[in-house]
Amino acid sequence: MAGKIIANLIVLGSGVLLRAFSQAYRQAIANASKTGVAQEAVQNLTKLGKAMTEQEARMILGINESTSVEEMLQRYENLFERNAKSGSFYLQSKVQRAKECIEASEHAKSNGKT
Repeated sequence: MAGKIIANLIVLGSGVLLRAFSQAYRQAIANASKTGVAQEAVQNLTKLGKAMTEQEARMILGINESTSVEEMLQRYENLFERNAKSGSFYLQSKVQRAKECIEASEHAKSNGKT
């Protein structure tokens, strides 16, 4: 009998908490849209998702502006393989994006779009 009462209290309590949480969430969304916080959050997220800069790419690969394309590719392959062996997919992707950024930059420079 006591177990049944405790189970009912738990079920009722969780339902009340769920409704309260849902209502609070809806109110927070309404408040955020009124104050412009939601738009600011979206803008900040889009800023974070932008492509990496050439300077950041050079730092990741450990090269500078005077480094040749061949040296850059050697650095890329070395770093990519090292991270493949250690199992770091995140670092592999950063190295890949850095190479792509440098290649795009070099392509733009060669086409006169500096």
